[in-house]
Amino acid sequence: MNETPTLKTTQMQVPVPLADYAARHVLMQVDGPVATITLNRPERKNPLTFESYAELVGIFRAAATEDGVKAFVLTGAGGNFSSGGDVHDIIAPLVGMDTKGLLRFTRMTGDLVKAMRACPQPIVAAIDGICVGAGAIMAMASDIRIGTANAKVAFLFNRVGLAGCDMGACAMLPRIIGQGRASELLYTGRVMKGDEAERWGFFNRLVEANALLADTTALAREIATGPNFAHAMTKRMLHMEWAMSVDDAIEAEAVAQALCMHTEDFARAYRAFAARETPVFEGN
Repeated sequence: MNETPTLKTTQMQVPVPLADYAARHVLMQVDGPVATITLNRPERKNPLTFESYAELVGIFRAAATEDGVKAFVLTGAGGNFSSGGDVHDIIAPLVGMDTKGLLRFTRMTGDLVKAMRACPQPIVAAIDGICVGAGAIMAMASDIRIGTANAKVAFLFNRVGLAGCDMGACAMLPRIIGQGRASELLYTGRVMKGDEAERWGFFNRLVEANALLADTTALAREIATGPNFAHAMTKRMLHMEWAMSVDDAIEAEAVAQALCMHTEDFARAYRAFAARETPVFEGN
């Protein structure tokens, strides 16, 4: 009798500061306040494995206590973003798993989105070429998406007999592009090309492929020089207020803004304004 396959790995513990961490299953380069994570299996269009899932979750969870990194860039090597879950390393073992093992897997993949949304630093995705399945989910879970005309985004779950409700897609995608458009993509699994992705609001803007990483990094660096405590609060409130009434959201924002007004960055901005200077934020 064949043994039921099990998950190969558990969550990876990633130490901080992130600049001292040598990533093993993705590339990560920390340059000042910006950390660039590159999905790096270009010969297979950068698919995710059990190990890369675990490492990404570990990185983004570690970011919650990271002081040096103020923004992330997320991209893929070789002209593609990501082809999603690796067919051989992930999809094949899933076919033989029992229900308990499958639920463990789907919760593990969802943990990546939770970690991305919970990390206080804004995540800017640079998307070229193939961006499908779990790759499209990672793009969706990023805060800002910069794409190219050559990008091909698809939520392919129905193509393999699965529901479109994967890793938070039914909650997040309609909020980005609208309920009807999200429904179309999740029911059909069709490709959304770069110009359509920009028109529908999935991409913030399109740039030339040869300028994609530089432009995305420049945006991340601009964000990183801002008031980082306030940026983290903005990200948290954008996430929390999905489940709030307008009245509750207004009250929550009042509390959040009062906390931001208690930071030294707020005082720095006032002093710079009074002196007709540009404020230099320090994140406290």
